[in-house]
Amino acid sequence: MTPIIQDFVQHFGEMGSRWGINRTVGQVYALLFVSERPLDAEDLVAELGISRSNVSMAIKELRNWRLLETVYVPDARSEHFTAPEDVWRIFQTLAEERRRREVDPTLSMLRGVLLREPENSVDKHALSRMGEMHDLIELAPPWHHRPRPTPSRRGRVAVHERA
Repeated sequence: MTPIIQDFVQHFGEMGSRWGINRTVGQVYALLFVSERPLDAEDLVAELGISRSNVSMAIKELRNWRLLETVYVPDARSEHFTAPEDVWRIFQTLAEERRRREVDPTLSMLRGVLLREPENSVDKHALSRMGEMHDLIELAPPWHHRPRPTPSRRGRVAVHERA
């Protein structure tokens, strides 16, 4: 890895825990994202200096997040991987997965709890507050469905509706 790529990969590894993934998953993703060519598991082991089992677990996690593409490489016996090319697609996938993993379960729990009758003033207050939270989450537009930014001819970002 070049120093630039190494800095990027290390940063993603450090940020992984803040984003809810482990360090290795962050590093594997970062390397796949900036790589000029698809990489197989052995490439990832060699480049990152991590065990084959850690690479396998990271690949599995990235598949679960839908952030990994398996690509065919002629005359290769092993699977090769890459990150999606379109950064907007990556952003949308992350937003959808975060919503599915974090927001949807919370809405489900709130819907269930809000069907219950309060037994006292404490519960009535709590249900009122939970109702406010539910309504806010339900009404908030999904930010991954906003217009897609694209570079303009002058190098600035212009906003266009998604197709």
